Amino acid sequence: MAQAVTDVGRDVADRMAEAASAWLESLDPEQRKVAVGPPPGTSEEAEGERTRWFYTPTDHGGLTFHQQRPAQHRLVMRLLATGLSEAGYNTVATVLGLENVLDRTEGFTVDFGWERGRDPGRYFLRVFGEPGGSAPWGWRFGGHHVSLHNLVVDGRVVATTPCFLGADPARSPLLGGAALRPLGVAEDLARELVRSLHPDLAARALLLGRAPDDIVAGNSPQVVSGLDRSALWRPGGPHVDPRGATPVTGMQGGEQEALAITPEPKGVPGAELDAAQRELLHALLGTYLDRVPPGISPLPRYDDPAALDAVHLAWAGSTEPGEPHYYRLQGPRLLIEWDNTQRGANHAHAVWRDPEADFGRDVLAAHRAAHHS
Repeated sequence: MAQAVTDVGRDVADRMAEAASAWLESLDPEQRKVAVGPPPGTSEEAEGERTRWFYTPTDHGGLTFHQQRPAQHRLVMRLLATGLSEAGYNTVATVLGLENVLDRTEGFTVDFGWERGRDPGRYFLRVFGEPGGSAPWGWRFGGHHVSLHNLVVDGRVVATTPCFLGADPARSPLLGGAALRPLGVAEDLARELVRSLHPDLAARALLLGRAPDDIVAGNSPQVVSGLDRSALWRPGGPHVDPRGATPVTGMQGGEQEALAITPEPKGVPGAELDAAQRELLHALLGTYLDRVPPGISPLPRYDDPAALDAVHLAWAGSTEPGEPHYYRLQGPRLLIEWDNTQRGANHAHAVWRDPEADFGRDVLAAHRAAHHS
């Protein structure tokens, strides 16, 4: 089984390299200056930029759709498709399109200092290093409510986190009374799970009676103990985030302590859930881990009962539909955060991280030690 997974990982890496190379070959020299970054691990400064990430509509670094021709747009989307499952790709494409819906929701008035505030053309792609071969290389795609990070080392995909998706509006009406909810299942399964808990377990799962107004770790380059959060907008840009680097926005004192991410997970472990609840937990994990192609997703790891035992569920806020809420899934090499609190609880953030190896730091360090010692 391990060999089969490795082979799939190499196949995905090969497809990524082919798609990335095709995109790079389509660029003129001026486009390439913006589109290409240093190979991963070449310097502290280069790594600082590669691991700086955002989920706001700020400058994510790279070449935007606006700076490319339509044929190049297709090549961008082709590269995205190599790093996402079919469902993951469809969800990302929907989130990009939601910028038009959000623009209408806000009356076509939001101004961040560039030509259009809510702009489906303002998504950035950058490739780090030279695709293909054994040398490390990677790529990053991001803009408002999308942040994807992929690292390839020795011809194998070794990292796909942080992996952030958001939806604003989280729910919007469609014809015939239907609703567009790109991340709706991730909300519904978690609510069903926490509401199914015995009162004693529910009390342990509840971190706080009200929810923070954003994910706790924010866009920190590395998940650390306590409360740490980077600025949500790139420094020097035209828009300054009024929240600055507040660790948990809207929380004070003991509330921050209650919500702080700690090495020992908070909440209720999978080991204390019954069979039906464990099925819900596994399905909930799938709404995050199945964003990436089969074969490189870590979801099969949780077919092992011991691995599912170690995943902790924690909740903050109301469990009533339509009310502000937050939840967290945490275990070895896993941190998932969800919040839906802003815009009247109709603005969702959902991030999957590997606290030990976001951006492939572990594999990249081992590669450099082996080849540059």
